[in-house]
Amino acid sequence: MMQVKDVPMETVWQLRRDVMYPGETIDFVKLDGDENGFHWGLYVQHVLVSVISVFEQDATVQFRKFATQTSQQGKGYGTMLLQYVINWATRNHKKKIWCNARVSATALYRKFGMQTAGESWTKHGIEFIKMEKQL
Repeated sequence: MMQVKDVPMETVWQLRRDVMYPGETIDFVKLDGDENGFHWGLYVQHVLVSVISVFEQDATVQFRKFATQTSQQGKGYGTMLLQYVINWATRNHKKKIWCNARVSATALYRKFGMQTAGESWTKHGIEFIKMEKQL
């Protein structure tokens, strides 16, 4: 059984840290404005496997800190969670969805029709690029 539902902030921060920045503290993965977002998780058999944080601004949606447990990557769980977010944005009449993607993950986002925008940059030793899609 799979289910998408709200995830408590402490749990979101823990999974973010464990997957994205395992050598860092929990405070390192907290975002300014986290309290203003939606934090959804994909649960499989009641176990959290993937999280995503979604922020609305008018007709635009940004998703951030999209992470799937390392042992569960490659099984399609992240794809299911991102599809959930895109469907939610479409149902709520959003016009655009975007993220600051790790360059290493751009293939995943291209599967959803997202395109790169602008030049890449490096932060904390990781190369990023903005990706977006009109809805």
